[in-house]
Amino acid sequence: MLHKTVQCRELGLMAYTEAWDLQEALFAETIATKVQNRRTGTEHPTTNHLLFVAHPHVYTLGKSGDQQHLLIDQEKLAEIGAEFHKINRGGDITYHGPGQIVGYPILDLENFFTDIHKYLRLLEEMIILTLADYGIKSERSKGETGVWLDVGTPFARKICAMGVRASRWVTMHGFALNVNTDLGYFDHMIPCGIRGKSVTSLRVELGRDHVPVDEVKERLKVHFARLFEAELVPYNKEI
Repeated sequence: MLHKTVQCRELGLMAYTEAWDLQEALFAETIATKVQNRRTGTEHPTTNHLLFVAHPHVYTLGKSGDQQHLLIDQEKLAEIGAEFHKINRGGDITYHGPGQIVGYPILDLENFFTDIHKYLRLLEEMIILTLADYGIKSERSKGETGVWLDVGTPFARKICAMGVRASRWVTMHGFALNVNTDLGYFDHMIPCGIRGKSVTSLRVELGRDHVPVDEVKERLKVHFARLFEAELVPYNKEI
């Protein structure tokens, strides 16, 4: 029987490395349970997690990325109050900062389906449906993971970046949706290593001074639960 309950945790503003350590711990715990089950023939259920967080200004580079896509040095990083980390997800360089919704699903995909491409497409669909709730038409761009606006035009711009890692069908890392993000920080990088395309935010697209982040997050949860046919429950460390 598939275990489709997902524990949802709100982490608030948290340093990137602290959230990464938490992800790694949950990821390792899930894999350890699966290994133990296969070794002993037991069926202890794995726990699925969805972490919501915002980070202080930070640039992260995926394992296949090019560090030259970060356009500033350590001195400039310090000046703008940002950090830089090389990490173990797929993808190139991205930025995280206040006003952005970052979601880290740590899921055992064997509880859902064993198809990493379907997993990525469902995450993208969750974003597309959420933006549609605000009257914004967004879409995928062929060969470029994430969610975009005006694909195929000179005005193509990215509103949500994605990068994941998976091992033994367990996922980590995830998505970053620009809501009220200071887009000036993207000027210091080549977003996702893609030249000639810009980035945007929900606030900019709606022409508002501020978009309630918690409101957007609730829409994301609704669409996540429906697409993954899952029940989102509050975090319970006893489970």
